[in-house]
Amino acid sequence: MARIAGIDLPKNKRGIIGLTYIFGVGKKTSAEILTKAGIAFEKRVLTWTDEEIASIRAAIADYKVEGQLRSEIQLNIKRLMDVGCYRGLRHRRGLPARGQRTRTNSRTRKGRRKTVAGKKKAAKK
Repeated sequence: MARIAGIDLPKNKRGIIGLTYIFGVGKKTSAEILTKAGIAFEKRVLTWTDEEIASIRAAIADYKVEGQLRSEIQLNIKRLMDVGCYRGLRHRRGLPARGQRTRTNSRTRKGRRKTVAGKKKAAKK
């Protein structure tokens, strides 16, 4: 089992797809890493040798991935909140920060609300 950057990669995936299980590594970055390591994209993770895994680890060292990337993102958000800019205020309030509407939708950021039935006015006779 290949363990790179603290992540167990899936065995039966192709190398280019398997590396995308690491936070901060997409298909393009995965292709660059495998090219630097000199490994074919189609080669399965299961068939990688110890030398190939070591070369992949060396190639990944050039990128910010996993914990280092997550902490940098959190520091960027904290900086926005400390400065008091619009995006920082939206993060502080737990609302969408990129211009999405909030009258409807945005349940991911706002959380699930309990619906309150609207009161129907009794017809006056």
